[in-house]
Amino acid sequence: MSPARLSTVVLDAPDAHELAAFYLGLLGYEVRADEPDWVLIGPPPGLPGLALSFQTEPAYVPPAWPTRAPGEQQMMLHLDIEVDDLEAETARAVAAGATPAAYQPQDDVRVLLDPAGHPFCLWVA
Repeated sequence: MSPARLSTVVLDAPDAHELAAFYLGLLGYEVRADEPDWVLIGPPPGLPGLALSFQTEPAYVPPAWPTRAPGEQQMMLHLDIEVDDLEAETARAVAAGATPAAYQPQDDVRVLLDPAGHPFCLWVA
């Protein structure tokens, strides 16, 4: 018996296709599967990277960054995306529809919110 394997991370959104399109452009990924309320994207063949899935959730509530008061929707995870040029990739992400978070905890990391409000971090190794 082989061990369990993580195959993808699924992000809920008001519109799975809209959020998938954002990450396709940001990451240079390609669509691997496409259904009416679900999309799977991943890196082109031969390139490293984790697949991402997007699921339409009509009752979706965006998470908060930083966290809100108890009882309100809290951030449950965020994506860390390694880049070569922090300023250029931040500008590109914003042009694609991301919003810089008001709170930036580190000088060498940029926290942004994707079009559905999920926080993600751009960072340089």
